[in-house]
Amino acid sequence: MNIENLVRKNILKLKPYTSARESHLNGILLDANENSLGSVVEFDELKLNRYPDPNQNAIRESLSKLISIPKENLFFGVGSDEIIELLVKIFCNPREDEAIVCEPTYGMYKVCCDINDIEVKNVPLDSNFDIDLISAKNSVTEKTKIVFLCSPNNPTGNLLSKEKIFELTNSVNSIVVVDEAYIDFANDDGLIKEAIQIPNLVVTRTFSKAWGLAGIRCGYAVANEVIIKLLFKVKSPYNINKLTSNFILKALNNKSKHDLFVNEIISERKRIENELKNISLVINVLPSDSNFISFKVEKPKEVFSFLESKGIIIRDRSNQFNFSGYLRVSIGTKEENDEFLKQLKNFKG
Repeated sequence: MNIENLVRKNILKLKPYTSARESHLNGILLDANENSLGSVVEFDELKLNRYPDPNQNAIRESLSKLISIPKENLFFGVGSDEIIELLVKIFCNPREDEAIVCEPTYGMYKVCCDINDIEVKNVPLDSNFDIDLISAKNSVTEKTKIVFLCSPNNPTGNLLSKEKIFELTNSVNSIVVVDEAYIDFANDDGLIKEAIQIPNLVVTRTFSKAWGLAGIRCGYAVANEVIIKLLFKVKSPYNINKLTSNFILKALNNKSKHDLFVNEIISERKRIENELKNISLVINVLPSDSNFISFKVEKPKEVFSFLESKGIIIRDRSNQFNFSGYLRVSIGTKEENDEFLKQLKNFKG
């Protein structure tokens, strides 16, 4: 597959902005109209008066060593959301092209398409909340540029079938994006190794979940070098700032704490799954490979409002396509989880 055939023609012709730090990060820097006197705020000797590395070299090299993926196949974004939007901009012509979203799933895929005036086709997941291959394939047209998948899926919590994903990448002339924001909580390696081999597969991941860094907004993509170069071509000049890079480097050097978090969350997830199954108002509990659990009740809005009145905030997902009756609860601390279960049992609606 020639990926460039899927790219918008104006993006192929685009001459990207060349920033002052593309070629020089050190020396007597008088090229970028920075404040050479310093910064009014000091933090870890980061020289915040200077622009960050636009090529993201330090964090790409550090992540490359940790996950054994070549640096050339890595791109960092301001959360996975920036990467999703950049992919839409690269491949989808406004008011011409289409994208496929398999519902119920994460809402930002559709939002990014709507912002860029891209038609979205909703393809329902099957009864097990896995990919419905027949429906997905039948929905693809020559205008379909991107298929968005989420594995483990939000809000259902389950891993999608790798075999179905591979069949999809092999059978469609489109980019297949697999969002693996929750992969750390699954007993699975994900698809990053395959993403550097399969030309139309892009995998996105985030530091917001297992790494506990939602506040800094940072995610990354793994893909073949052609797509990575396109992402660098269209991104803002300095999308990853020095503070974010600093925290990412510290996090990547503290993988043991990441693993500790993951093990504790999985342990609590299993406990809460079992507890929910024994609560009479709960109709169904979906098995989860993520850091949340979705469960079905008869009166989701009433249950949500009751918990909210007790200071417990969960997500009402009952209005999502193909997900009627379901609420989603994130795995918190043991004390938070105990209070959630206690109040849920107290609901008398």
